[in-house]
Amino acid sequence: MGHAERAHAVLAASSSKQWLACPPSARLSEQFPDKGSEYAAEGTLAHEIAELKLRKAVLEPMGPRKFSKAIKELRSNPLYQPEMDKHTDTYVDYVLGIVHSYTSPPYVAVEKRLDYSAYAPEGFGTGDCIIIGGDTLHIVDLKYGKGVPVDAEGNTQLRLYALGAVTEYGFLHPIRQVHMVIVQPRVVETPSEDTITLDELLAWGESIKPTAELAYKGEGEFNPGDHCRFCRAKAVCRARADAHTALEVFGGMKPPLISDAEVGQILERGRNLAAWLEDLEKYALNRCLEGGDIPGWKAVEGRGSRQYVDQDAAFKLLMEHGIDEAMLYERRPLSVPNVEKLLGKAKYRELLEETGLVEVQPGKPTLVPMTDKRQAITNKITAAEAFN
Repeated sequence: MGHAERAHAVLAASSSKQWLACPPSARLSEQFPDKGSEYAAEGTLAHEIAELKLRKAVLEPMGPRKFSKAIKELRSNPLYQPEMDKHTDTYVDYVLGIVHSYTSPPYVAVEKRLDYSAYAPEGFGTGDCIIIGGDTLHIVDLKYGKGVPVDAEGNTQLRLYALGAVTEYGFLHPIRQVHMVIVQPRVVETPSEDTITLDELLAWGESIKPTAELAYKGEGEFNPGDHCRFCRAKAVCRARADAHTALEVFGGMKPPLISDAEVGQILERGRNLAAWLEDLEKYALNRCLEGGDIPGWKAVEGRGSRQYVDQDAAFKLLMEHGIDEAMLYERRPLSVPNVEKLLGKAKYRELLEETGLVEVQPGKPTLVPMTDKRQAITNKITAAEAFN
């Protein structure tokens, strides 16, 4: 499968939000190995399953026996979960919806290596699915993570893929617009989409060239921010440390109370402080385990936990000594999200939402940056409410 074999460029599309915001971080990250994670491996497996399904549905005639053997091999992976099939089906169904919207078959490429080095030195990446129909280039990306929703609007990763696709296919197809989609079925029900003209895409590509040149050379200004999240140098980056320790300047304020404007400034500087300290702690623990010296700190064995060697044998022994079997188990109702997971979205809506047996309670007020797209709320009484 192509996804497992992906190589990574210095100016990888997947990390473009980072190196476009903080150019020198691209080379700084090279000092730290990419250790990967179980979440990344899980995502790779999901992509491989999705790739196989797409190839069977769109590209390669594949008999039931051949497909069954291939999918069985992927499902034998210890990281496989049955929900992977449901979520990858959602992605495949979306792609097929685009394909079948055309009266004549569009061009389709799956796990396609895309070269955008005309805009970022030695830049390349792998697009999950490329579709070209009529004058429209579709870039569809599967995100299997279940963390923060990823927005397609202005997404630099998808735009770099689009530039690579235009470079590859522009002379063969009359591309006039680009439709970019992120399918993230474990987080949001509706895929995130963004459409721009070819001219807008090419203008954006030209605009990032100077920054990409700086990033490739490891030059430019460090700029800590939300984009630090996936930077391999994030724990010990001095610029990030300076940004957080700069909170000390607020200690010299003279008035007894800080203003609302100052509250906003402190929150802006400090909202990533907890994440930074967590990154530092992980780094320090790894250094200690490697035999390094972090003054004032050491690694120790954490509190252990007890578990059955053989649960069935243990419970059998307890029951032989007069313990009622019912006392050894807890009966708990499934939560609404778990029932939805069990039934599937359509059946869940039919049996519970449409019958009025489930209602959505509003969430507690939460403070977020102004860049968040949710509607602002307030407890302040409006003039109309006061009049009534």
